[in-house]
Amino acid sequence: MGKLIFHIFCALAEHERNVLIERTNAGLKSARARGKNGGRPEGMTDKYKEIAPLIKASYESKNGSVESIMKAFNFGSKTTFYKIINFELGQQRFMLSLDYFFLS
Repeated sequence: MGKLIFHIFCALAEHERNVLIERTNAGLKSARARGKNGGRPEGMTDKYKEIAPLIKASYESKNGSVESIMKAFNFGSKTTFYKIINFELGQQRFMLSLDYFFLS
């Protein structure tokens, strides 16, 4: 008798999981139809892309501290600051690798 009840509960759990998957997929399909795209945004915002060369130049000139550069460009996160610096370096490395690939 216990085996029968166990199998019934397993079947109910499997059915509930399938219903959950169907509802999730329907919701994602509906959101895509409305133009919504889920997930984390890629890359940096346009604001940071525009000021990235200026921030990098300020950082490399070593005229001020990281905090003073952050105040000058009006953002408060050191993580964002170093992402901008590394983004610029990553862009340069990417362009150099493309030059190597296409020019050699």
